[in-house]
Amino acid sequence: MHATPEIDGRPLPVGGNCDARFAAVRDAFIGNFKNHAEPGAAVAVAVDGRLVVDLWGGWADRARTQIWRHGTLVNFFSVGKALTTLCALRLVEKNLISLDEPVARLWPEFAAHGKEAITLRHILAHQAGLPAIRAPLPDGAMLDWPRMVRELEAQSPWWTPGAAHGYHVNTFGFLVGEIVRRATGNSLGALLRDEVAGPLGADIHIGLPRAEHARAAEFLWPEGGRPKSPEGDLSDEALMKWNTYWNPPGISGAGWVNSPEWRLAEIPSTNGHGTARGIARVYQALAAGGETDGTRIVSREMLAEATTENSFGPDRVLDRESRFGLGFQLTQAERKLGPNVGGFGHFGAGGSLGFCDPEARVAFGYVTNDMGPRWQNPRNRALMEAVYASLGAA
Repeated sequence: MHATPEIDGRPLPVGGNCDARFAAVRDAFIGNFKNHAEPGAAVAVAVDGRLVVDLWGGWADRARTQIWRHGTLVNFFSVGKALTTLCALRLVEKNLISLDEPVARLWPEFAAHGKEAITLRHILAHQAGLPAIRAPLPDGAMLDWPRMVRELEAQSPWWTPGAAHGYHVNTFGFLVGEIVRRATGNSLGALLRDEVAGPLGADIHIGLPRAEHARAAEFLWPEGGRPKSPEGDLSDEALMKWNTYWNPPGISGAGWVNSPEWRLAEIPSTNGHGTARGIARVYQALAAGGETDGTRIVSREMLAEATTENSFGPDRVLDRESRFGLGFQLTQAERKLGPNVGGFGHFGAGGSLGFCDPEARVAFGYVTNDMGPRWQNPRNRALMEAVYASLGAA
């Protein structure tokens, strides 16, 4: 039996299960509430295809009146880029789309303004030069899929496609999602539901059905909403970086993240919802080469292609080094995904994370409802370190 932890003299609600071998993960999870001001969160870990950690705790709202439960969902932001990528990779395997043919062969309007040679590989590797839309857009425009598609068609690349890379923070999902729609006639969220989440039994969503909204935690976006627009004329580079996050103003979620309109929409880079268990379930398959419990979501060969380095070095948007395969972030010294060289996955704003380490046969999912540090997050780092400490202690 574990003693009930307390935070500020109040019992901390914690539920779930944790294999005795991974007690350090439970300690780290509780430690995040005590030491790192975690409001509400969940973590799940599978090793060798077996769920060994499935914990949730804290509160699902700012007022701390609703406790985090087994089925609580939360916006996990860019964790969804890896899920978006999986949908595209499935279509590549079916020969419905190509990694290396111009996107414009499938989406003719996309060729305008110097984009005729851009490929899906460029997009997945963040090399397409389309991290931002230049023309000012009204708040809420990101909820209008046709509008966003038209704006991307009208946009010229900010750099020569393939010549550099820069994190396509919010446009990534619209670009990949429209390619998916052109190839199949279905939305990316529907494809994720029908071909990945459904077969795996993973509680993950891009476009959250209204019937599931009651399960969604309130995301504690920092008070003050979004920063004020910069004054004066910006250089082209500065405008690109600003617009990446703030054009339209709510594209990163500010002012919208807890609204029904946001949850219902499909914004694949940014508004995925799910549980830590659901994320870990997907990575359980990926850790084993694309298949788990008889369900294959991607071939071993396609996964190897997607987790081979395509971009590494100075990032035009982040102003630091970043490292990508195709759609997946790859482990790097400044931001490790486990201690082994083959770790891959994707972080999300606030610290949410899904990744796997095929060498250690580890799959990991963590979600939070707080905007913690984006680059070096002490909460997810403590949990990862505890996982590997537990493996080493065996």
